[in-house]
Amino acid sequence: MLNLMLEGANNLIQAPRDGAIEGSIINAVQWLRLIVETTGAIIIGLGIIAAGYQFFRALVPPQLEDFNRVRLTLARFLALALEFQLGADILSTAIAPSWDQIGKLGAIAIIRTALNYFLMREMREERGEKVVSSKS
Repeated sequence: MLNLMLEGANNLIQAPRDGAIEGSIINAVQWLRLIVETTGAIIIGLGIIAAGYQFFRALVPPQLEDFNRVRLTLARFLALALEFQLGADILSTAIAPSWDQIGKLGAIAIIRTALNYFLMREMREERGEKVVSSKS
């Protein structure tokens, strides 16, 4: 038992092997990417719950104005989640070993950025229409 403990301590004290530090950094970045992606997925789930709750409340006495509020609520959550997913993609490019993987990640990042841009634009337009209609 004592020998096992001494061996374990010696392994910890030894100088790092070639690539051990790089492997540790890659592992840490992969864990961070997983955490960021999971956070994005949780945000989407919360957005679906919040928008679903608003949707069912708008159904009780049918109110068409509330449906736009539901869309804007879900859009805000999706926009935030897309930012987290894009952050995870950026972390992935830091550890991508091949140009093929970097190319795929770049394409995904461009698609997510475009989705976020159009989503934000639609939210701005929706808010603009809401302000104009309330002034009338």
